[in-house]
Amino acid sequence: MQKLRRRAAIIRELADGLVLRRATPGDTEALVRFNGRTLGSPENPDQFVMHWTGDLMAGRHPTFKPHDFTVVEDQQTGEIVSSLCLFSQRWSYAGVEIPIGRPELVATDPRYRRRGLVRAQFDVIHEWSANRGHVLQAITGIPNFYRQFGYEMTLELDADRRGHISGVPKLKELEGEPYWIRPATEADLRFMARVYAQGRRRSLVSSVVSPRLWRYYVFGRTGGEQFCVITTPKGERVGLLAHSSQIPRGDALCSVLYELKPGADWLSVTPSILRYLSEKGADYAAQHSKEIEWLSFRLGTQHPAYEAMPDFLQPADIPYLFYLRVPDLPSFLRAIAPVLEARLAKSIAPGWTGELKLSFFREGIRMAFKGGKLTASEPWSPSQGGESACFRDGTFLHMLFGLHSLEDLRHLNPDCYACNGDAKALVGILFPKQPSSVWAVA
Repeated sequence: MQKLRRRAAIIRELADGLVLRRATPGDTEALVRFNGRTLGSPENPDQFVMHWTGDLMAGRHPTFKPHDFTVVEDQQTGEIVSSLCLFSQRWSYAGVEIPIGRPELVATDPRYRRRGLVRAQFDVIHEWSANRGHVLQAITGIPNFYRQFGYEMTLELDADRRGHISGVPKLKELEGEPYWIRPATEADLRFMARVYAQGRRRSLVSSVVSPRLWRYYVFGRTGGEQFCVITTPKGERVGLLAHSSQIPRGDALCSVLYELKPGADWLSVTPSILRYLSEKGADYAAQHSKEIEWLSFRLGTQHPAYEAMPDFLQPADIPYLFYLRVPDLPSFLRAIAPVLEARLAKSIAPGWTGELKLSFFREGIRMAFKGGKLTASEPWSPSQGGESACFRDGTFLHMLFGLHSLEDLRHLNPDCYACNGDAKALVGILFPKQPSSVWAVA
């Protein structure tokens, strides 16, 4: 029966006796082992990846099923030799929700690399993603690798600040802790969702987390983050905190979410958070026989918490980046038209009428506005002349997603430029530099 299911799941046959197919529930044990040893090592399999893969194959994830994995199988041995998967998610771009695809868990057995197996699977999942209506794909991964599949590193990822545990402020003698931190319960889910949604308004790009996804993340995963609620001693809820529940690598206890409800005092709450995390880190260190020296806050390059503990945090490091792929830029720009129109309305050019022709040298886009409204976004050929601004390769995505300004790009790319003063002003208005912090739910 399992052989029949695998045969029915075949997408296509590849060279050398390999076959590309969808995963089936019967692949669970083999895929867990494969991902653990390939993304870790045969001697030290990655336990986090194994738990993650097992959870996904169990079918509990609200937007993911086992057949969202592709696998390449060697028919001679029956082994899985390459695999990846596709999540369907929703992100927000300045308040406009967009459907996106998240490829993840890309792995190939070292003996089978450089045979185009990952490329074959990306061709498949890009087709799946298009069929699901995704206007964007985003992936995390090793430097440079995913550029060959049309991706560009252009959105903040894992931007964090850290402080040494020795700098955690201590309570004064006979002073009680002004804020308490406790594990989240089912009754806290709506509160946490509201506080999170309020906090993500600070970001140009952020994850939209449904009630089902909140429930899964807080209660449904193996070895995931510990989700907590911050309260006063009387039990009034003032915020949420999510931190690592184990120390698989390194010497830091990492917090991935920290938000307070509107009107709460970050200066008063944050010292209690630091003391709680310090104690929790000591507990985890004892369990895992490790030394915890740092508290890490993976909250983006800008966050109110950073302002509340300037003396505790080390200087910011350069953040790593998401890879993004926008398969149809004119369609994406039409999808975010309300954002572009609102930016114009608040600028020095409200109600602007005219054209912007963005050249990418081999291809381009014509954007037309009338009375401040986007009336056209369509492919355009630079060979026709009359360009407004030029961007080489995928550099325009850096402006589109707020990572760099035009001036930033020009420092490293002299072939990125506006052709006149009006174009320079309008490009800056429509695509300003803005911070993002995307909770990479998957």
